Amino acid sequence: MVIAVVAVCAAFISIAPAAAAAGTSGVVSSERSFPKASSARKDLLKESTSTDVEQDSNWGGIESLDVPKTKSQAEKDAEAKAQQEAAAAAAAAQAAQSAASSSSSASASRSGSRSSLSSGTSSSFDLGSVEAPTSSNGSAVVSYAAQFQGVPYVYGGTTPSGFDCSGFTQYVYAAFGISLPRTDAQQRVWAQANGTLVSNPQPGDLMWRSGHVGIYVGNGMMIHAPRPGKSVSIVPVYASFEYYRII
Repeated sequence: MVIAVVAVCAAFISIAPAAAAAGTSGVVSSERSFPKASSARKDLLKESTSTDVEQDSNWGGIESLDVPKTKSQAEKDAEAKAQQEAAAAAAAAQAAQSAASSSSSASASRSGSRSSLSSGTSSSFDLGSVEAPTSSNGSAVVSYAAQFQGVPYVYGGTTPSGFDCSGFTQYVYAAFGISLPRTDAQQRVWAQANGTLVSNPQPGDLMWRSGHVGIYVGNGMMIHAPRPGKSVSIVPVYASFEYYRII
């Protein structure tokens, strides 16, 4: 038995070097090459602190921030209308003043006129400053009516203490011998029967529209007693009226 074990060990020892030699000759080795990383680093978030600009560079000049002031067409129309109305008012006032001057020069007696106007009238208005008409034409009507500017509107008023629209026209035309009815509707009926409907109004013509009457002054102006809180005044014609020549 000892002999057998010795034989096996000898056989193993003889095989081992051969195996080791065979393994050594079959070894495979490999080597990988990596490129060298660049040591230079760029800071892409860092802002440049200087810029070179040519002195003769043309950058389009200095921009002006002045914005031209313009007006809308509506604003231009409103200004034009206001200027026209102001011119018309000035012309009407001048016409009324001229008519008043001519009426004053033709007056025979101022004191007599005052007494005739004051008779039977209780009024806070200074009738002493009002001259009676001396003629019966349209200009005289305007001149006479213009003297009552400032008399307050009073509903139902028919005297210089206070007028409503039809009370004012009734009072003015009465000074020229024309007896108008009391209300604006009645005055229109009277004018249709006794006057002439005209399309080219002249100073002194009776003006009528539903609910209101006045007297045409000329140059697109009228005199009337407007409404509560207002007084007798000369204003531009503000609506469509019918015009009746009654004097």
